[in-house]
Amino acid sequence: MIRLEKIVFGYGSMHKLFDGLSLTLLPGHIHGLLGVNGTGKTTLLKLASGLLFPSQGTVRVGGLDAAHREAAFYRELFFVPEEFALPAITLRRYGEVNAPFYPDFSFRQFGEYLQEFSLECNLRLDRLSMGQRKRVQLAFALACNTPVLLLDEPTNGLDIPSKRVLRKLLAGYADERRTVVVSTHQVRDIEGMIDNVVILDSRGVVLNRTVEEISGRMWFGPVEASDHAIYAEEGIDGLRGILENPAGSDSRPDLEMLFNAAVSEREAVRQLFDR
Repeated sequence: MIRLEKIVFGYGSMHKLFDGLSLTLLPGHIHGLLGVNGTGKTTLLKLASGLLFPSQGTVRVGGLDAAHREAAFYRELFFVPEEFALPAITLRRYGEVNAPFYPDFSFRQFGEYLQEFSLECNLRLDRLSMGQRKRVQLAFALACNTPVLLLDEPTNGLDIPSKRVLRKLLAGYADERRTVVVSTHQVRDIEGMIDNVVILDSRGVVLNRTVEEISGRMWFGPVEASDHAIYAEEGIDGLRGILENPAGSDSRPDLEMLFNAAVSEREAVRQLFDR
């Protein structure tokens, strides 16, 4: 579990990025963390991983205070940032050097995940492309088997087959004990990958609901101008939008449309779920 309580944080004295933000992310879910650039998605992950510290409030992950940066804390958490540096060694040696920090690391899984990503253990990290290095880091992160896994823009640099592999591996990784957070502004990349949606804007958390809850309260599909939609947008196949769903009719949630609705019709979306 990740729990942020009354977080105040800013990069300068004139502007607070978070001003009293509270958010709980429960285990047993793959949480999609969505928001336009500048709303604090990466900052939130860095606070959760102990890389940044709030000026007020607390961040607890698995019962431990992130600000204390204990060894036990980092054994239970792995954070894959959007950008990272890797040493000039082979993939196999990278696993050997870093595995001792993670008690549940599996060399068997690491090898299998590398194969899934079409990578060989004898390759050198300094000779790989950006996309290949991202695949290595994702394979290692999953093989660590930590209860908390934080991924910041994990699909950046991945080709279409690699995105498919990532979705497959994350589906196998998630269980009732693990908390997985995937932060991205590429909403389409994580559709079908997540089962809980968290949307941030400049004022804080707009939405933190499971996909099941969303589909129970909202209906997504073709609408008419007279339908009093919560949100609607014109597409190549006509007007599509989001309606209230009192009858619980089935529809497939459109995450991009949901995100646009949460940003442009913030209060209507919040009120729908606060009833």
